[in-house]
Amino acid sequence: MFVIRAFVTGSTGLLGNNLVRLLLQEGFEVRALARSRNKAEAILGGTGADIVVGDMNDIDAFAPAMKGCDVLFHTAAYFREAFAGRSNHWPMLQRINVDNTVRLFEQAQRHGVGKVIHTSSNAAIRKRSDGKASEESDVLLSSEAPTPYARSKILGDKAIAEYAHKSQLPVTTVLPAWMFGPGDAAPTSSGKFVLDYMNRRLQGVFDSGFDVVDARDVAAAMLAAASRGKAGERYIIAAHHASLAELGQTLKLVTGVEEPKRSVSRPMIYAVAWLSETMAALSGKETNLTVDSVRVLTGKLRTSSDKAKRELGIQLRPLEETLRDTAEWLRLNPLGV
Repeated sequence: MFVIRAFVTGSTGLLGNNLVRLLLQEGFEVRALARSRNKAEAILGGTGADIVVGDMNDIDAFAPAMKGCDVLFHTAAYFREAFAGRSNHWPMLQRINVDNTVRLFEQAQRHGVGKVIHTSSNAAIRKRSDGKASEESDVLLSSEAPTPYARSKILGDKAIAEYAHKSQLPVTTVLPAWMFGPGDAAPTSSGKFVLDYMNRRLQGVFDSGFDVVDARDVAAAMLAAASRGKAGERYIIAAHHASLAELGQTLKLVTGVEEPKRSVSRPMIYAVAWLSETMAALSGKETNLTVDSVRVLTGKLRTSSDKAKRELGIQLRPLEETLRDTAEWLRLNPLGV
């Protein structure tokens, strides 16, 4: 029986570890890239994944491990600038999300990988002025990016498209919304939000609107893209448009914890975010509430997954199921944050 071999970057991340599990479940052989073997064994131990220790800062060091693989699933990215105080994260964003991503694809092609499924972000999508949900063709200019992370994804997507056109490497891109789901060991901003909610650390909500999606559904979309996605195409994966208040209402339903009732004005939340960043910078600690994060949450970007549903045949689970499973996983796997 023919077995497809997959190489997965970012294998211990929220998306990556859900993707590794799905691929193994579907009969793939998986080589899982991770910076720490100990962490990878803690998260993926017993799954059957072949752990490859390596870092996106040094592509050439682990590139030979891609030899013999049929498809590369690239989920690794640098994004923790969304959490931190006022440090200059741009050099690392440029290096990991742009330059070294192209280098990764060069090395994948050199070692015989026939197809790449790349993870971008719907943060690279422009909000439509007519109020309709944005589509894959609504691309932001890098100068319009709401955050440095979004800018790095816009520039990365452009560089990848140029390389794929020049080299004829088949690259298909998925653009997920804000991902929630079980297995968020980092945790990402979504996991931290759910933890803060369950621990009653959220003092209020503010006028907001954003797209969310289950990481398991993004993983399923990436798997579908490997067989049904077209080279050079882009697929937005977004399940629900919600506000912080709506997330709170759903979390109350699935956790029994009362949602914060206080409503904070937009000027006030920006002031609080600025103070939060300032305190993080002074203390050297991280914060989930930054001016950039408020800008994104209040942006009310709405994106459409119609193309992915039509061409990839994906299905997106209810928000209640996503948040219930996220909260349950975090409850059973305390992260000490």
